[in-house]
Amino acid sequence: MKGSRVGIVGAGNVGATVAYSLAMRGVCHEIILRDNKIERAKGMALDMSQAANAARMHTVVSVAEDMSQLTDCDVIVITAGSPRLPGMSRDDLLMINAKIMKEVVLDIKKYSPNAILIPVSNPLDAMVYTAIKETGWDRSRVIGMAGILDSARMAHFIYEKVGYGAGQIRASVMGGHGDDMVPLPRFSTIAGVPLTDLLSEDEIEEIVDKTRHGGAEIVKYLQTGSAYYAPAKAASIMVEAILKDTKQIFPCAVMLDGEYGYSDVVSGVPVALGANGVEKIIEISLNEKQEKQFARSCTSVQSLIDTLNKNNFFGA
Repeated sequence: MKGSRVGIVGAGNVGATVAYSLAMRGVCHEIILRDNKIERAKGMALDMSQAANAARMHTVVSVAEDMSQLTDCDVIVITAGSPRLPGMSRDDLLMINAKIMKEVVLDIKKYSPNAILIPVSNPLDAMVYTAIKETGWDRSRVIGMAGILDSARMAHFIYEKVGYGAGQIRASVMGGHGDDMVPLPRFSTIAGVPLTDLLSEDEIEEIVDKTRHGGAEIVKYLQTGSAYYAPAKAASIMVEAILKDTKQIFPCAVMLDGEYGYSDVVSGVPVALGANGVEKIIEISLNEKQEKQFARSCTSVQSLIDTLNKNNFFGA
């Protein structure tokens, strides 16, 4: 952790909040922001560095005016990408953000060749796939953030339903982000007590449905944006686990290579995070319903990968 550097590409709401979360915990020595709005990024960096001093932390936040200044980073969080705009199809968004991801990771490969990447941009699983294909890096070094966020949302809705156990709720999900998530009630607990012992199947299904639409609910309330506190905290938790080599287990989006019966597709599964990125992929037993949900999730991601291949994206 000593002298560690974290790069953040895209200093919008999510990226800036990741930086702030890390600075407030003194997780790394330096945080480097990279954003096309350079003056805004400079103001944020100055503000955060001063906040770190108020918190008596040693972290310094600086700005890379060009990707060539994003050098020798240990971990880089990538939040850069376009939101889905009115009239934009899912495939339009996919191609736009895959192009941005491609440009970003090729620069990272040149200037921070030993970094571990944490993509946050959507569609998340396809962005992880793109980053791996374009860098040619081992799958252990490119880890998508989604599962920790979905687990946190599920934990919130569990608390909302039962009314007790705040801070003691551990919710587990795997699969894709949003509609494609696979809830794991058997592995979700309140102070170690399985959720299935505390709630009926219908009550659990209600929680799962709320979790799937948790992001959309926030968008509806905000009207002019989307969630960023919880996504940013989830990403910062991943960064901290890697820099501190904790080997803690979290659900993250990774390239599968035979695990759960799938290969060359990205999906959210439990992994141990440490200094090398993904130290181990955990294979848990799924019931028939969960296997079908996971299959649907992988098929959904495969369709995005097929779209990229159909457009000769990786040959371009």
